[in-house]
Formats: sequence, C-alpha cells, structure tokens
Amino acid sequence: MTVDGDMAAFVPQKEIVYNGLLPYSDRLDQEAAELLAEIKANLSRAVLLRELWPGVTFWCRKLFSFLKLYGRRFSKEDHILFIKLLYELVVMPNLEPHMMQSFARLLIHLLKKKELLSRDDLQLSWRPLYNLYERVVYSKTEHLGLIWFPNSVDHTLKALIKSCRLYFPASSTREMLDEWRPLLCVFDVVMQKAVSNMELFLPTIMPPQEHSQGFQLWFDELMNLWMSVQNQPSWEGHLVNLFARLANDNIGYVDWTPYIPTIFTRILRSLNLPVGVSQMVAPRYLTNSYDIGHLVLWITALLGGPGNPAQKELTCLFNSIASFYHPSNHGRWQSRLMRLLQRLPASVVCRVHRERHAAPSWIPLVPECQRLTDADLQEFTRSLIGAALLAMFSKTGSTDAAYALQNLALLTPELAIPPVLEKTYAAMETLTEPHTLTATLSCMIGMARSLVSPNNHYPEGRAHVLPLLMGSLPGVDTNDFSKCMITFQFIATFTTLVPLVDCSSAPSQHSDLTETEKDLCFASAEFEDFVLQFLDRCFVLIDSSTLEQTRDETETDTQTHLESLVELGLSSTVSTILTQCSMEIYKVALQKVYNFATSNIFETCVSGRMVADMCRATAKCHPADSLRLFVPHCCSIIFRITDNDLDKELLWNLQLLSEVTRVDGEQLLKYQGDLERILCVCVRLRCKRAYTLACSLLEHTLRSLSLIYPTEYRSTSGGFDTDLPIRDWGRAGDVAALAVCWHVPSMEEENFVFQLLSRLLHPELERIKDHISGDQPMSREELLQSLAIVQHCLLGAGSMLPPLDGPHVSDLVSSMVNLGEIKLHIGVDYSKRKTNHILEHSEDDTKSLFVIIKIISDLMFFRGTHKKEFDSRWKSFTLVKKSMENRLHGKKQHIRALLIDRVLLQHEVESIYVCTSACLYMCVRLCLCTCVSLQVRSRAQNVLTTALGTYSFSYRDIIPRVLQLLSPQHATGKQLQFKGALYCLLSVHSGACPAIMRDWDCVGEVWPALVRCGLSPSMTLEKPSIGQLLDDITDRIHRQHDTIGIYFAVSERCVEIASQITQSENLESLSSEELKEGLQRQRVRNVVNARPWKFEHMAADLLSLLLREDHPLPPDAVLYFTQSLIHDSISIRKVAISAMAGILKQLKRPRQKVAVKPSEISGIEDPEGMCVGDRAGNQWLQYVSNSLPVSQEQWDSQQYGEKIIFEYFSDPEFIDQLVAFLSLEDRKGKDSFNPQHFCLFKGLFRNYGDVFLPLLWPHLVQLASDPHESSQRCVCEITAGLIRGSKLWSFNKVDRLWQLLCPLIRTALTNITVETYTDWGTCIATACEGRDPRKLHWLFELLMESPLSGEGGSFRDASLLYVLQGGLVQQQWRVSELLHRLLAYLEPKLTQVYKNVRERIGSVLTYIFMIDVALPHTQPTSSPHVAEFVTRVLERLRPLTSKPEIHNHVHEENTQETDECTQAVKLLKTVLKWLMASAGRTFTTPVQQQLQLLPLLFKIAPVEIDESYDEMKQDARTCLSLMSQGLLYPEHIPLILAALEEMAGSRLWHARFSVLTYLQIMVFYNLFTLLSVPAEVLRLRKLVMQLLLDEQLEVRDMAGTTLSGLLQCQFFPLDSSLQTWLQTLSQTRLPKARGELASTGEHIHTFMYLVRRHAGVLGLSACILSSPYDVPDWMPQILMDLSDHLNDPQPIEMTVKKTLSEFRRTHHDNWQEHRQCFTDDQLLVLTDLLVSPCYYA
Repeated sequence: MTVDGDMAAFVPQKEIVYNGLLPYSDRLDQEAAELLAEIKANLSRAVLLRELWPGVTFWCRKLFSFLKLYGRRFSKEDHILFIKLLYELVVMPNLEPHMMQSFARLLIHLLKKKELLSRDDLQLSWRPLYNLYERVVYSKTEHLGLIWFPNSVDHTLKALIKSCRLYFPASSTREMLDEWRPLLCVFDVVMQKAVSNMELFLPTIMPPQEHSQGFQLWFDELMNLWMSVQNQPSWEGHLVNLFARLANDNIGYVDWTPYIPTIFTRILRSLNLPVGVSQMVAPRYLTNSYDIGHLVLWITALLGGPGNPAQKELTCLFNSIASFYHPSNHGRWQSRLMRLLQRLPASVVCRVHRERHAAPSWIPLVPECQRLTDADLQEFTRSLIGAALLAMFSKTGSTDAAYALQNLALLTPELAIPPVLEKTYAAMETLTEPHTLTATLSCMIGMARSLVSPNNHYPEGRAHVLPLLMGSLPGVDTNDFSKCMITFQFIATFTTLVPLVDCSSAPSQHSDLTETEKDLCFASAEFEDFVLQFLDRCFVLIDSSTLEQTRDETETDTQTHLESLVELGLSSTVSTILTQCSMEIYKVALQKVYNFATSNIFETCVSGRMVADMCRATAKCHPADSLRLFVPHCCSIIFRITDNDLDKELLWNLQLLSEVTRVDGEQLLKYQGDLERILCVCVRLRCKRAYTLACSLLEHTLRSLSLIYPTEYRSTSGGFDTDLPIRDWGRAGDVAALAVCWHVPSMEEENFVFQLLSRLLHPELERIKDHISGDQPMSREELLQSLAIVQHCLLGAGSMLPPLDGPHVSDLVSSMVNLGEIKLHIGVDYSKRKTNHILEHSEDDTKSLFVIIKIISDLMFFRGTHKKEFDSRWKSFTLVKKSMENRLHGKKQHIRALLIDRVLLQHEVESIYVCTSACLYMCVRLCLCTCVSLQVRSRAQNVLTTALGTYSFSYRDIIPRVLQLLSPQHATGKQLQFKGALYCLLSVHSGACPAIMRDWDCVGEVWPALVRCGLSPSMTLEKPSIGQLLDDITDRIHRQHDTIGIYFAVSERCVEIASQITQSENLESLSSEELKEGLQRQRVRNVVNARPWKFEHMAADLLSLLLREDHPLPPDAVLYFTQSLIHDSISIRKVAISAMAGILKQLKRPRQKVAVKPSEISGIEDPEGMCVGDRAGNQWLQYVSNSLPVSQEQWDSQQYGEKIIFEYFSDPEFIDQLVAFLSLEDRKGKDSFNPQHFCLFKGLFRNYGDVFLPLLWPHLVQLASDPHESSQRCVCEITAGLIRGSKLWSFNKVDRLWQLLCPLIRTALTNITVETYTDWGTCIATACEGRDPRKLHWLFELLMESPLSGEGGSFRDASLLYVLQGGLVQQQWRVSELLHRLLAYLEPKLTQVYKNVRERIGSVLTYIFMIDVALPHTQPTSSPHVAEFVTRVLERLRPLTSKPEIHNHVHEENTQETDECTQAVKLLKTVLKWLMASAGRTFTTPVQQQLQLLPLLFKIAPVEIDESYDEMKQDARTCLSLMSQGLLYPEHIPLILAALEEMAGSRLWHARFSVLTYLQIMVFYNLFTLLSVPAEVLRLRKLVMQLLLDEQLEVRDMAGTTLSGLLQCQFFPLDSSLQTWLQTLSQTRLPKARGELASTGEHIHTFMYLVRRHAGVLGLSACILSSPYDVPDWMPQILMDLSDHLNDPQPIEMTVKKTLSEFRRTHHDNWQEHRQCFTDDQLLVLTDLLVSPCYYA
C-alpha cells in the first residue's frame, strides 16, 4: 500500500480527536497508516499460515494497542473485515479458552461504537456464538477437571453477546424461540437457562418494519407468563431485564399502558422494604430481587407520551418510599434505594440527550409524540427532589444524592438548585453541624455548571457565585480535615468555571447589558478581595502545619498521609485560582505570596513543602513575572551561604528554587548561568538533605527544558482582557478550537540540557567507573550521592536520552510471521559491572542497591512519565470529568482546562506505548543473589515482574536461568538463591505474565523442575518459609491455570476473510510451501519422581491439571492415579479420586443418540399456539404402575486407559483398601455426601457394567448395617453411583441389581440417624436426577411402601419422608400417579402429634401441589389440585370454624384422643406448616383457597410478638404475615376485602386488630394494583374508618397507625372532606360526669362519646404523622386543634402527647426551615407544648 497516496482519499471510522491537537499530529497520521498496514499484513499472514500462537495472538495485541493509540482510524471496509475475522476466530471450536477470551475482548472493543456500523453493513450469525456460550457456561466436563476456564470467561462472553446481538439477522428471533421454547418448564432448573438465554440473545434494536419478525413474536407470551407468576422465581429477574431493554430500545413502539400498575407494584415489592409491625419477609424475596440498573431503564422508557401515565405512578412510588430516605432510617434495603435514586435522573438525562441532542445514526428515533416535554421533566424532578434532599445527609454519605441532584439540575435547574442553595447557606451559617456543610458543598460541586452557565431557565443562579465563594472561605480550617478538603474542591470547581476578572467598569462601556449582567459586573469587583482573603487563610493553615507544631521531638519528619492530601488540595486550588485571575489581580497575589515565602524561613518537611508548592502554582501561571522575583532572590542567598556554612535558610531556598523552576522551560533560559552554577556547587554538598534538594532542582530543571507539555489551562483561550468575561462563565471548551499553547523543547533548551548533563552526569559516571576498577574507591555515602545524581539526571532528561543498546537476544520463539516488537536488549554493560561490583564487595549496602534498582527500572520503562503516575492521573481525570460533565448536551462538552488535560494524557499514552528496550539480567541477578536484604530482592522482583509483563516472550529467556538454580545438579547453590528462584517463579505466576502459564515449552520445563527440586541439596522443609512458598506457587498455578490448547485448527471461514484482507491491501500472497500446516505441538511429559511427600502432592496436583477432554491421558499417568487411590496421604487420595472420575469420563464409550419426536411415539399431534400443562403427547412418559417395564423387551422398547483400571479394580486387596479409605472420617461433624466419590463409581459402573459388583457387594452389605456416619455416607456414595451408572445396562442385569439393592437400602434406612439422613436424601435425589422414573420403579415402590409407619419414632418417619421427597422432586410432572398415591396416604395422617413430622409433611405437600399452577393457557394438570384438598381439609376443620375461640390443648404425647376438636387442632397445625412452607416456594398462590382459611388464622393469631406463645399461635401469625405479602391480581381484591370486612365484624378484638396489620402490608405490597381499582380503595377507606371507631382501644390505635401509613403513601388523599369529618369527630362533646350514682346505661353512653372523640383525635394525629419530614399547609392548623385536647380524659391526652413528641423528634433536624410555615401565635403555642416546663419555675 502506498501510504502517502491513499491518505487523501481515506475516511476513518472514528479517530481519537485529541491526537489532532498534539504538537506532532502531522507525524501521527503517517505512523498510524504504516502501523495499520503492518497489522493487516501480518495478521492475515498468520491466519493463512494457521499460526494462532504466537502469530495471530501477537498481532491481535498490536491491533488492541492501535485502538488505544489512534482509535478506529481505519476505513469502514477494514472495520468490517476485522470484526468478521475476529468473530470467526472466537467461535472456532476447540480454541484454547484464554485465547478465545482475548479475541473476544478485542472484538468487544471493535463493536463498541454501535452507530458506526448499521445492520446493513454487518450481519453475524447467532448460532456459532450460542454454541460457544453453551460449551463454556454449561460445560459438561468442567466439574470433572477435564477443562479449566479463566475466571472471568462468563463475564467476557456475555459482554460479547451483548455487543453482537445488534447484528443478528432478522430471522434469528424465530430461530431462537424455536430453540428455547421447549425448555420453558417452570418447575425445572432448565427454565432459568432458557430465560437467561432469551435475555442475552434476543435482539431488540430493529427498524420498525422488522418488529413483526422481532419482539412481537414473543412479547405477549412472555409478558403473560411474567404477569401470572408470583413469588419471584430466580428466572423472573432475567425476564424483567429483557422487558427493560425492550422498552428502552423501542420507546413509543410498545404499548405498556395496561401493564403499568403491575410493573410499579412489582418494582415496589422488589425493593424489600420492611412494612407494618411484624417485619417478616419471605426468604425468596431477599435473594431474587430485580437489578436496579434495568429497573431504572424500564421506568425511564415508560415516561412521557400522551397523559404520561407512568409519571403518576412514579410520583406515588417516591411518595410512598420517601421516608425511607431520611438519615435516621437505616437498613439493608438502603443501598438499593440509594442506587435507584442515583441512577434514575442519569438515565432520564441519557434519554433526553438521545431525543434532543444525539447525532443522527441508523438506530430508530423515538417518535415525536412519545418524547419527553419540558413539562414532563419538571413533573419528574418534582417527584424525586424530596427524596434527594433527604438523602443528602444520609449515613452512607452524600455522593448518591449529589449525583442525582447534578442530573436533576441539568434537566430543570429552576427546580433543583434553589432548595439546595437554601440548605447550603443555612449550613454555612451554623457552626455546630459540620457534616451538613460537607454534604451540601459536595452537592453544590456537582451542580456548579448548571448554576454558572447562562441558562434561560434559571438566569438568577449566577448571582449566587460570589456569595457562595465568600461564604465557603471559613471552611479552610486546620482543625477539620474533611471540611478543608471539600472547601478546596468547592472553590477550585467554581473558579475553574468563572474567570476572576473585575468587570465593574463594564456597565459604563456597554449598553447592551441585561439587569442580571449589570449586577454581576458590579459584584465582580469583590473577586480581588476573595483571592487575597483566600491566600490569607492559606497562610494561617501553613503556619499551623509546621513540623514543630504537629510533631513531638521523637516522631518522624516525613509527611503524614493527611498532610500530603492537604498539600495537594492547597496547591491545586491556588493554581486554579491564579490561572483564572486577570493580570491585575494576579500581580497583587504574586507579590503577596512572594513576601510570605521570602520573609520567613520554613522547615523543609511539612510547611516548607506547602509554601514551595504554592509558589510553584503561582509561578506556573505567568512564569516570566514570577521568575523575575524568585530566582534572583534565591540564587543570591544560596551563593551567599554556600561560601560559609550550611543552615536552614539554604535548605529552604533550595527547596523554593527547586519548585519554582517547574515552569515553562523557555523562561528558564534567562537564568541559565545562575542555575548551572548553583547546581554544580549544590549537588556536591556533603549534607544529604541539601544534595537531595539540589538533585530535585536538577531533575525539575531538566524536565522543564526537555518535555512536551501545555503551558496554560485558562477557561477560555487567549487572555481575559477580551470582551466581557462574565459572558464566558461556565462555557464549555471547543475541541475544534482549543488553541493549546505547547512547550516544545527548542534548540537552545536542548543544548542547555546536554550542557548540564556533560557538567554533572559525565563526571559522576567517570567516578563510578574509577570506583569499580579500584583506581579511586569511594565511601558508601559518596557512592550513594553519585548514584543519586545519575538517577535524577535520568528522571529529568529521560525523554531525550537515546534508547538502550546492547547485544540482541535472538530466536526466543519460532514463528513464521514477523513478530515486530521483541527487541530484547541485555542492557548496559556498564550498569551490570557496577551492580556486580557492589554485590561482590559490599552486598549489605542496601541504599545504593535501591538506587541501582530504580535506575535499572527507569532505563527500561521511563520515557518522560511513569506508568503508575499516568494511571493515577487518568483516574483522577475521569473523576473530575464525572463530577463536572454535561451529559445532556452531548459528548465532549467539557470545560477547556479538562480538555487540555485530556490532550496531555493522550500525549503520555503515546510515550508509554511506544518504548521498547530492556536490561533484565541485573534484575535476575539481584532477585537471586544470596546475602542481599529481603527488601532489595523484593524490589528487584517487582521490576522483573513488570519487565516480563511489558516485553513479549522475554520469559522464555529468563525461565531457564531461574530453573538452573532449582535443579538437583546445581550443587554449589545456597539456600537463599534457591528461595530467590522460587520467589521469581511466584512473581512470574502472579499474573504479570500469564503467557508462561500457556506456553507448553515453559510448562514442560517449570512444572517438572518444581517437582524435582525436592531432590536439590539446598532444599529443606525445616524452614516453614520454603514450604509456604511452594504452597503459594502451587496454589497460584491452581487458581490461574486454564486449559492450554494442543490442537489449533483454523476454520476455512477464517482463512477466507484473511485472504480478503490480503487482497484489500494488495499484499503479495504466500507461497505454497509457506502455507504448509503449522507445527503440531508436542505433548508435555509429566515427571513424577520426587521424594518428600510435599513434592509428591505437588506432582499429583499439577498432573491433575493436565487432564483434557480432547486428548486421552497416557497409560503411565492413568497407572499413577489408579495407584494413588489407596495412597497413605489423604490429600493425594482426594486428587486421585477427582482425576479418576475425569479419566473414566474420557474412556466413556460413545453412544448412538437418536432424535425423538414425542408426538410420533404417542401418535398425538402437538396443539397449535401456546399450551401449558400436561400435554397429551407426553402422556407415555408418565409413571403408570400397571405398565412398568418388567421384561427385557419392554425395557429396550423404552426410548432414552481401560485395561489398567480393570486390572486394579479386579484385585480384591485393592478394593478392600479403597473401601476402607473411603469409609474413613475426614473432618468430624463437617463431612457430607461427596460428589467426586459418586462420579468415580458412576464412571466405573457406566464403563465396566457389573463386573466389579461381586467384589464390592460384601463391603456394601457390611457398611449398610454399620450405623456409623462415615460408613453410611460411603454406602450412599457407592449406591448413588451404582444406580446412575446402571442407566444403560440390560434389563436382566438391572433386575438382578435391584433384587440386591432393595434389601440393602431397607437395611440402611432402618439405621438412619440425625447425621446421615441428609446424605440419604442427597443419595436418592442424585440417583433419580435426569432419569426416567419408570426405569427406577423398584426404588420408588420401595420408598412409597410406608414412610409414616411410626415404627422407629418421629425422627425415622420425618427422615423417610425427606428421602422420598428427594426422589420425587427430581421427577416433577412425570410421577403424578405417585403424587396422588402419596397424598391419599398422607391425608388421614395429617393429624400428627410430632412437630418435626408436621414440618416435613408441610414441605412434602408443597411439592405435591407445586405442579398445580395457573399460568396463561393452562390445561388442567393430572397432578393433585389444591382446591380439592382445601375443601376436604375445611370439612375436617369445621369443629373449629364454628367455635368463637380456639385453644391449643394438645400436648406432644401420642395419646389416642379422638374427640373432633383435638383432631382438628392437630390437623390445623399441620396445615399451618404447609401454608408456611409454600408461601415463598410455589409459583402461583391459590388465593381463593387461602381465603377460606383466613378466618381461622385471624382467630388464632396473637397481637404482640412474644416468644412464649405456643407454636400454633406463632405459626398463625407467620402465615398471616407471609400471606399478606402475596401478590394480588385485580380479580382477587374484592374477595379479600370481603373476607377482611367479615373479620372486622368479629367479636374477638385481636382478630379485628390482625385485620389492620394484614391490611397495612397487603396495601403496601400491592399499592399500584389496588390504586388501579378506585372502587376498592373506597371500600378500604371505609373499613379503616370503621375500625377507627372500634370500642377496643388497641384496635383504634392500630387503625390510627394504619391510616397514617395509607396517607403517607398517598393511598387515598388527605382531602378537606376527610379533615372535616375527623375534626367533627374530635369535637364530639363529652357529657359531664355525674358521680358514682350514674346508671350503667349512662356509662355506656359516655363511653361511646369518648370513643368517637378519641377516634377523631387519632385521625388528626395520623394526619400529622403521615408527613414526618415536612410541614404541608394544613399541618399548623391541625396541630393547634390537637393542642386543645391536651386536657381531655385518657386515653385522648396520652395520644396527643405521643403525637407531639413524635412531631418534635421528626421535625427537629430542619426546624429552622419548618418554623417559617407557622404564624407567630402558632409558634408561641407550639413552644409551650413542645418545651418541657422548667423544674424550678
């Protein structure tokens, strides 16, 4: 490709815009074009040569760095070819997992900007990606250790699918539904898989004309499924995520209106908020709650449109949860609420940006009628602002609220900013609550841009800038660190946005100013005062931070972490302020800073650094003016002192000078002579403090002269002396016209740099040379000084020094492709000599060695900036960007200073990515050296690790050198060298260079060497540190190892695309010889010949990692693992057992699988459309006891390293030992059924049939009759393996097996104990998993015989039921006959006396009725039905329903009482257990049936929570609580209300009380569903009012609380009619008491009046308590009305007092604000009421 010729016609996809602003941008275009051509040529060549490693992987990494450096700077055609090639590479079968992951990451990067490629440009097939996902995420062999995946592979694959699904063809939706619809079975775990696949794969962004091929195919079906399922099964979250994505991608094309009440009800339920008195939550709700990120998307997409129905619900939602945001409320629900508040406004901002400001692209637009209007946005802000203002002061910090308010201020500044301003001014005035100041300031920082930018919606905002700045000054306070830091941040943020220029003369010169602008101009005269006052505050801060004041004599003189943070905050704020000043203000400030710095002498540790930093910040803004003051002053003092004696003044002036020189290098040339003279003198001073400061002066001078950097960061380009600066407030920088002023080193500057180096660096290098040769030895201090000078020269002028040179390391890796980067140099010979000299002569001179390591590291990696510094600056840049960005108006609307910062970072990216050179061997020498201190070794190892991560393939050169020291032949080695070598391997494996783990050559060298090193003479396990090191290395290999590929077959499709790339570049094609297949890899030889046990364990461990699914293990390895099954060491046995299961899986014979269509076998066609429930076509799969297979013909008609192992398992001695070991106890009390033992036996019986059974059987019989825990567990594992392994045996073999097994299982179940019943449950469940129940009929019939015989006591009954349940649960709908039989068996036995049996029966009943669901289009199921069961139960409970009260008079003795009541109470207890067990587990709640039981529960349930109540009462209470949380449908509401109304008329007051608690929870958990039925809301209101007038005091109280809660979540409005009614009630006159002679009738009469009056007072109290954190207009009057009742008789007086004290508690925090709502008279009355009278008055 002729690079120059094509440049003009070239249109890039999307470049990094900042590259064009760099001073050398013209060079970058040429470089990018050349690099791209090289990548295309070599990548396509590597694919054509089928060389995946190292060729393809190496050039893919190059493409990744190309994207980092130049963005997508290639044509659309190239972009599409790259994507297609990588897609084919990723989906290649049998690709090594790590390689697949790295290709996937690159592909995600290429697909990131979806607007660049439309669906017409690119289409990707979905099925290969699905097959890959299925292979990895649902791998059948991973659990057997046959393949190892990287940890994050699931995450990467999901991200890849999300990026690709946009480009799936239109037909893909139907294909996916055909694939996954058969998996939709709500009882099966496979449902989770189906729904999560749909969520991941289904495409939702399509042009409107394709919607009929897209979401319209599945929307109604899935929506109905979601609507009909209750109790949040685990897959419901995936459905919600899918709906949210659909809504967001198709705003205006899906009609959500009918579903809105349900959506909001379910959102409210998923927040898991505690409601009512009994704070019980069904356990399922806590684990399966919806993802907040998707909820927010869904809510955002629902907003807008005609009538904006969703906004009404959203307002109601936030009203009902607002009080949870108050700082005094805290719980585990809080983080979800905060995330909701934080993300919702951000999501709406994104939507508004998309509708109003986004660049046009191929993605469909939101229809005009559906877009959000300004009125919609105002409504949205009003609904959220209350919660946001409460959350500002949350205990978890104000960041979430600040982010929410920042986005609300972008949408509607006129509504969001004023309340926050009000709180900020109030916080500035109070001294007692510093946390309110930090919270309000952090919120104001986020709103700063919305406040200062000229905004049509909120023009008066700018007038607040100066008062805010002046008001924040007292925050610069040494005594409160967090306040000080937030104040610095606040001032810096506002001054970055606002030029500090005095414009007070402007109104007289300009006639076109508005009133607001005139006011601003006059106010700007205060800027100078502000700057000077700020500096004074800073000086006070510095004076109180001197070393003498903050330390004792004994403490260190280094800075503390807090001091360094304050120093950073101070210098950056001063820098921002002075950058933004006009020249006049700057000169005054400069003089002030100069006087302060030169009139005092500061210590150089704490305060000195702060002042020097301030001076640097000042000097940077206008270097010429400031250097004119500082340099001559400092130089004259330094010259004066160095002639005499050293003192503090010299150190201070050196420090000051070293900071002031960090400015534009051009200005330094004027002082060239002075600086050179000072440096020559000072770097040779003996005092360490002095020469260290001189070295940093040298470094800073060299950096200022030699680096490229911007020289100014003002908020507008040019100066501030232009037109009206107040019009530039808050202006965004324009990327196209940024006008960055760059410092690029001139010729004179370069000359000055080299002059300094020749005067200072050269002599030092000569001195070190003489020291090494022994001509002129130096003391340690002198050597350290010389090294320090060399190091600082390197740091200062690193960017100008030529790259290192040295002999080239060749042939590290064989490849047929050019690997363009591996320029490994052995390094500076001379640096090597220096290191060797120190190591030989003074290896304890650690300080010099530290400096040498630093120099080596800088030589390798330093090109003007360190990667670590760069990373932290990038991080802080993103933080600042986030706090000040304007997401509404679009991308890159940042302020100018931030944009300049980003350009500088781009410049540094260039310098970090482009350097290549290394000098590794001194490092290795240091890592391995013997007597050096641990710190030196560890620092050298860090550098080595970084180098290995930076330079591809360098490890191949280093590893052999390290392994030499581990080999047993290395007799001269010392123990420290041995340890050093192990440390090197550990750091190599620590993730810096994962390649080592995936290179067969290295694995083949390293792993055997690790195992062999046990024979090394330096090896001793007496030192625990070496043992620990070896453990760490093995552990790390274990954690990070993933399967390494051995077969690399490149698909033909890849080769096609690669040749297209070759043609597009007109590259010469490859010759036929070159196209020969790539090299076939050699298998690793595994060496297992070590001696000590630790190494044998390591060998077994590492060898087990090499099991693979695509290659059988060599016979000697199989032999080793078989022998290890009876090894003495338990850890080796464990490894061998799991490896053996894998080996048996490898040896499994392939079976012929036949595709079966159920309808063909049954002869019944599947019905059209959706069909739920038992299908007639599947009837033949059901368990039917009269057609079970009992002969070979029936059995067959039902559809569905070997030699070594054989020899060993045929050996009786081997079997004896194996069983003895397996039946040993491992960890007492903690053992459980071991799936690896099960897999071992399953594999044996699957592969070898019943050959080994005669040998094993005697052991099984013996173990089964032994009641010990470990023996029983061993029988369980072998039995489960045996049953599952016999799946494909012939009928005769299976029949014989069951003749033996049935008595064995009976015996074992007779011996069942507390320790083993769970193991037997697991055994039977594992045995039945995925098996045809008809082929296990012996087992089911055995278990069904008589589980509740009562022979072995209650424990055995409960255990047998548990075991049976384990088997039946696995079979789901296929055993409906067994479920009917079991129910018929259990029903007469429901009146159990024992609690444990009752609980187990409850759980079993839940599973019996699990299949009875009410999904859309459900056909009646053949399994048992709840309705019929409840009818029969109610019949038996009739003796209780007729009774007014129910007492539990049954005790836990098995007495044969037969009276009806006793039996009914026993039955009721079991029924309660069933209701509790099914509350959270069933998919649909049978509401009608539960309602029939409600009256009984209300009769029993106690009012207060008390542990001493008997079991029946507590269970009734729990049931009520769980039932009230159930999800209701509109058709159920009248039925429930009828039941509640009936109970509200009950004679029992505690039943009436329970009605209210039930009602509270029910309303909150079904809020929006209830609100959608207005007639029922009225019924509920009437019910609460009826109970408010109840004669029982407790019921009235609870009715008041309920009313308050309903008003708070605005379930019904607090309208004037309700107020009037309550006031009328409260004014009921009480008749005067007539003494004791009054008749009973009169007493009753008086009591009725008192009840009415109390009801009114309770109602008014409920109104007050329904607004706990604000004061609505009606509240003052109601408070006054209540105060009139303070002298009423009890209980009225008590109610009023409680209400007033609660009012005082909740309104105390914001009382200053709330008191504005009352008149003076009302305040007087209130003060009397709320302040307790003085004791002495």
